[in-house]
Amino acid sequence: MPINAQELGRRLRAAREACRMTQDEVAKYLGTSRSTVAQMELGNRTVSSLELDRLAYIFGRDIREFLAHSFSEDDTLAALFRAEPTVADNPEVIEKIRECIAIGRELTNLEELLEIRREQAALATYPQVVPKAKSEAVHQGKRVAEQERRRLGLGLSPVPEMVELIERQGVRTGLVDLPDDVSGFSISDAKLGFFVVANSLHNVWRRRFSFAHEYAHLLMDRDRLGTVSRASANDDLIEVRANSFAACFLMPADAVAHFIARLGKGKPSRTLVQVYDENNAVTVEGRFAPNSQDLQIYDVVQMASLFGVSVPAALYRLRNLRLVTNAELLRLKEEDQRGRSRTAARLLGLAEPDRFNESNDFRHRFLGLGLDAYRRDLISTGKLRELARLVNAPLEDLEALISDGDWADA
Repeated sequence: MPINAQELGRRLRAAREACRMTQDEVAKYLGTSRSTVAQMELGNRTVSSLELDRLAYIFGRDIREFLAHSFSEDDTLAALFRAEPTVADNPEVIEKIRECIAIGRELTNLEELLEIRREQAALATYPQVVPKAKSEAVHQGKRVAEQERRRLGLGLSPVPEMVELIERQGVRTGLVDLPDDVSGFSISDAKLGFFVVANSLHNVWRRRFSFAHEYAHLLMDRDRLGTVSRASANDDLIEVRANSFAACFLMPADAVAHFIARLGKGKPSRTLVQVYDENNAVTVEGRFAPNSQDLQIYDVVQMASLFGVSVPAALYRLRNLRLVTNAELLRLKEEDQRGRSRTAARLLGLAEPDRFNESNDFRHRFLGLGLDAYRRDLISTGKLRELARLVNAPLEDLEALISDGDWADA
């Protein structure tokens, strides 16, 4: 039985309030007045299909939810606002989250149309008590990273493709432009599944760390339904835990120690050794040449390249493992800020992070499925164009492709 105008208005108001939006803010998105939105919510004004579609996007909903027999007043975007109240103060981030939710819904719909059964690996879960101190948060992240590496059979090897590894666990990944302060976000939704998104404006090594960080939230904080990771929140113990996981997952302690040992470094400047002759063993003090055991910026660059992390991430991992002193950390950070790490990378023939491209992004697969659905007459040309606009695909290329031969409309 169709719902009446008053019930639709009630649902629109509930969805708006769940997203902590005012009628003025909704009116701005619709390009109308606040009084018009108020009349919609009272059921005194008809809501057009185009307006309802836009409202569904604004509220992070499937349009069918507003017309269904039953209606849940809670949803992904609303849950994210509850978990991350400060997100409401950042319209740019909210818009990117809306885009990802919209793409996720369309992607799910395309998979259903094409009868694709998405392979859902049993994503592990490691529920943790809320840490009360930084040391506890660090220990929890370290322990879960070790458990997850064991579960995945990674041993001590570097993670070659972080995005591919996450995708194999049934998690969708994406890259979107975000403010520099925001490294990424994660979404856990019963209908959409799991998403982790990293800031596309950050270099590839930093994005790998962000993907690992957001993956940690899915493993340990799934009950939060969503998280937004910002540099300004780095002292939050949940964020400390996720950072600890990412560092330990990408750079296992034993693997780092082995790498440093291969450089012939990391040993104390003085050590006791036993020298044997035919009759006795004599203990003597052995000394390395001054500064011979100090790590240099070119050593750190090699480590960063091996484990696929940024130089700053490698430096902090070395400090956490007590392989460099505070003074050495400051020296190496200053060298990195002066650009010496990039110079060393070029000299050593290592790829610079901003010249390395990632190809695994759920948006690519999304548009590919859209094209397949169109080719099989499951969606219209208009719908395909709508999907292309959703991911900012070049419409001229789309028109050229679908107008060619067998692709042309009948």
